[in-house]
Amino acid sequence: MIYEEMEKLALECGFSHAAPLDAGTIELHKEVRDACEQNTCHMYNACWSCPPACGTLEECEARLRSFQKGIILQSSIQLEDSFDVEGLMELGERHKNALEAFTDAIRAVYPKALVLGAGGCNRCKKCTYPDQPCRFPDKQLSSMESYGMVVNEVCKKNNIPYNYGKDTMTYVGCALVE
Repeated sequence: MIYEEMEKLALECGFSHAAPLDAGTIELHKEVRDACEQNTCHMYNACWSCPPACGTLEECEARLRSFQKGIILQSSIQLEDSFDVEGLMELGERHKNALEAFTDAIRAVYPKALVLGAGGCNRCKKCTYPDQPCRFPDKQLSSMESYGMVVNEVCKKNNIPYNYGKDTMTYVGCALVE
């Protein structure tokens, strides 16, 4: 699948923007992973897709470095104002649905694609971690941050905006395919 086809698929799945991703531009930062331990999102040590279950930073880097290219996936919204909680919730749901649809479609072509989203995996209402194996390991999604990425840095290095203006919000994911 060439980039133009991936971009078309991304837009059909509901993303607002897509851009080519050069995996060589991605840097992983220990500080980002360390921030996960602060557990502000309540996902640390709570699901298979987040630290520590998603692997050490070195294991994540090894997975990442097996790819050379992919696509950045963004969902953006213009908010009524900076307190537009309903808009943020709508964006979160839209991004989640687009990412799940894209993951299913891209893994039909690239079964080993590494798809990373915004926030932890939420395919299941309650994760089986740590008592049982993941119910859907082929659909599981870790976040870019769980791998140690600074998301706006990845966007900048790949020439796609991270901020689309005043009172906007953008969720970002990516898929590495080759």
